[in-house]
Amino acid sequence: MSLGALPPLREALETHGLLARKSLGQHFLLDLNITRKIARLAGPLEGATVIEVGPGPGGLTRALLEAGAKVVAVEKDARFRPLLEDLAIAADGALQLVLADALAVDEAALVGGAPAAVVSNLPYNVGTPLLVKWLTGGFRPTAMTLMFQKEVARRIVAPPGSGVYGRLSVLAQACARCELVMEAPARAFTPPPKVDSAVVRVTPRDDAPDGRRLEALQTVTGAAFGQRRKMLRASLRPLGGEALCRAAGLAPESRAEAIPVAGFLALADAWRAAAG
Repeated sequence: MSLGALPPLREALETHGLLARKSLGQHFLLDLNITRKIARLAGPLEGATVIEVGPGPGGLTRALLEAGAKVVAVEKDARFRPLLEDLAIAADGALQLVLADALAVDEAALVGGAPAAVVSNLPYNVGTPLLVKWLTGGFRPTAMTLMFQKEVARRIVAPPGSGVYGRLSVLAQACARCELVMEAPARAFTPPPKVDSAVVRVTPRDDAPDGRRLEALQTVTGAAFGQRRKMLRASLRPLGGEALCRAAGLAPESRAEAIPVAGFLALADAWRAAAG
């Protein structure tokens, strides 16, 4: 069997009596025109190793395989095993299915330590934790092309001063170049969610913070945005308050949403220096 001989996704779902589970944040992307566009946005994939989380019935998986990728598909819902195993047979060895929780899996072990990108239509309920895991954990993808709820996507790419700029914006942009590259209306999914979605392209920076600097960055952003309506001298009081701000070259009366990523990195460095 070849990829072209597979039945349409809707037919395969009906054959197996499969419906999306709200508890798992599932919304199926069955339009192959959209999934192929996502695969193109991920860049040249011929011969590349790609990790896909939450493949479900395999719509995006098919597009990635058509583009020549070697796909490691991590799926928590065992109901999709028959569909994905059929796809693996058609892919002639280019698809590896892993039945596991992506939040707990060791991605580096799955790919044998080889470089790998991540391309996924992420389940809504774990999208942010997975992004943070890949930005800060031991496995660092070569690139990520990820679909989120549009609101989350906007937070990831938000500039300072915007209403949605926050802790996730700073963490993501300190570690990577982040670009919103595509939007998808709710009607593109089955069943349609209550919100639109968007794809973000995340490319790791060569100068991304190392482990200790990243921990400090998460500490200062947690304090600053935990009380975002307060001036920094107040929200950062447990960490040094006004003195910490001045050590980082920031005005103590500034508020978190006005501070650029470089300013938060300066705060992280000043806090580490003060802590010895």
